[in-house]
Amino acid sequence: MTRPRDAPEPAPRDRYPDALRAVALLVVVFGHWLATLPRLVDGRMVSTEHLLTVWDTAGVLTWFLQVVPLFVFVSAAVSADGAARRLSERSSQLSWWAGRALGLARPTVTYLAVLSVLVLISVVTGARLIGPLDQSLTVHLWFLLMLLAVQALLPLSVRADQRFGLGAVVGLVVIAAAADLLRGQVTSVAELLTLGEQVTTSRPDLGWTNLITVWLLPQQLGIAWRRGRFGGPRTGAGFLVLGGVWLLASVASGYPVAMVGGDLAGGTNVLPPTLALIGVMWLQVGGVLLFEGPARRRLEGRRIGGVVTVLSVLSMPLYLWHKLAELPAAWLGEVLGAPIDAGVPGEAGFWWGRLWWVVLCIVMVAPVLAGVVAFESRRRRDVPVTTRRRSAWLGGTALMIGIVAALVLGARPGAFLGLIGVAAASWTLRDHPRIAARAGT
Repeated sequence: MTRPRDAPEPAPRDRYPDALRAVALLVVVFGHWLATLPRLVDGRMVSTEHLLTVWDTAGVLTWFLQVVPLFVFVSAAVSADGAARRLSERSSQLSWWAGRALGLARPTVTYLAVLSVLVLISVVTGARLIGPLDQSLTVHLWFLLMLLAVQALLPLSVRADQRFGLGAVVGLVVIAAAADLLRGQVTSVAELLTLGEQVTTSRPDLGWTNLITVWLLPQQLGIAWRRGRFGGPRTGAGFLVLGGVWLLASVASGYPVAMVGGDLAGGTNVLPPTLALIGVMWLQVGGVLLFEGPARRRLEGRRIGGVVTVLSVLSMPLYLWHKLAELPAAWLGEVLGAPIDAGVPGEAGFWWGRLWWVVLCIVMVAPVLAGVVAFESRRRRDVPVTTRRRSAWLGGTALMIGIVAALVLGARPGAFLGLIGVAAASWTLRDHPRIAARAGT
């Protein structure tokens, strides 16, 4: 179908958000590989550790490697205009979110199906590599869960921006602060100096409100940025200063240095999110604004623009499958006798071992990614999305339950249970005209 001569030229795609999202996911991928510490006995991997469990100083690295807020910020900026157009039609909003959920469910079904087969093979044959990497193979799925939740609230965030402007951002910060103050049972100004210590040593009950509040903040900021409510290198420098001061003050008050962690008892800045994590968001927004001008000029070049396009296409598949590449990477490391054992952080061989491990992961993720891309390219892309409210909510709920099962239970048995939930979601979120017709008769 040809475009009429008098039709306006389509607006050129803004490559800057694409580049930011691709870079964010690449940083997460390399950060995950860097944080996985293989432990070998007689040249065979018997377990893994997380970098932060053996080296507290590495927590500072997470100030730059925890870039999930950046992804949420940019995604909201890209989606803001479309969400605003759909505000008058509730069915359109639900259909959009169902489409996003289906877009995440379909590749996740493939991932969990492959992982389930590998787990089954390991059980039958007694293969041991699944064991040391059990939890590691599903832990990264938390990002999909968080993304689904905040995107479901995108219309609410757009409305908040339309009504309150930057006041909506301030409101979220105030709510997050109130949650930490209540959680830490602060009763005097003097106790503010040890707020972080009081928060992370108390029960996290009240802090779980920040599981939504804090992750909505980068979304609200992204919408405001898209609407031109703030911008420019000076504002970016101001955000960078604010973020630096915020993080230093947070650590001084007793909040953990690391901006990642899976301690469900509340001893981290992530479960539930704390005020300290907001400092990372200020830093990232500052970087986006400060480097926007030079980055956009560089992205005008055809060569780098092509690289960004390729990375944009590969970034989400790479994120979903990069942890699975650790299995063949460990096998190859054993076969080659590579020094992938992490040793002791700070010693001379530590970073050499980290380099070997990351290189092996890159080598082994390439064929995995090639197979995934080849498979996904053959799948039908224009899958119709359900327009029925009940189906959308049931599908979204099944998707979240499936991801939670895989996340909490690990590859064994989480892959099997997660596959059931995510597969059910993938089916429910699609439009089935024949079934709907029979239901209507």
